[in-house]
Amino acid sequence: MNLFKRFLNPKSKADQDQDLPENADRGKYMPEVKLPTDERFMLNFKNNGGKFLYCVDDSEIQEAFDNILLENDWYEKQCCCFDEKLKSKFSGFNLEFNKSANAEFFLSTCEFLVANDGSILISSNQIKERKLHDLPANFIILSSTSQLIDTIGEGLRGIKFKNKQQIPSNITTIKNFETQKEGDFMSYGSSTKNLYLLLLEDL
Repeated sequence: MNLFKRFLNPKSKADQDQDLPENADRGKYMPEVKLPTDERFMLNFKNNGGKFLYCVDDSEIQEAFDNILLENDWYEKQCCCFDEKLKSKFSGFNLEFNKSANAEFFLSTCEFLVANDGSILISSNQIKERKLHDLPANFIILSSTSQLIDTIGEGLRGIKFKNKQQIPSNITTIKNFETQKEGDFMSYGSSTKNLYLLLLEDL
């Protein structure tokens, strides 16, 4: 994942200049160079207001989760979670797991990470039949780099392929992660969530 490594090991200006492609001075009528999937997701996700923590193994996932709880004073608070595996994974943080919309935050996995608009694709596998506005305002999503895709259409095909016996219902995306955008015309009708993404490197 070249973008993530660059975040961890930023290069000097001289190194960056050497990395410029030979056709950096492309004419205005030439097609734009398409960024890799991981880079497009990262840029769009951050532009949407999402908070991203890149982790190389499970110990870093646990550490990042701990830091989120400390930052928000969520220790020993209520956590809305429908996933028994996640409850077990984060059982050592003195959280009160329930299914209440009044919990401090919602803990979940997702279906895919969509690069073209920086959104999180989820379904009834994660949120049951709940609507987004029936869940807590704060989300912590655990995902992996193998779940990065280009488009929502690709994600829908992936969901269908993974769930051949029964396609999940309630498929939706989250892509507004800043509460100040709640009244923004462009986000009208969508549910804004304060979202942390724990992204595990698995490729």
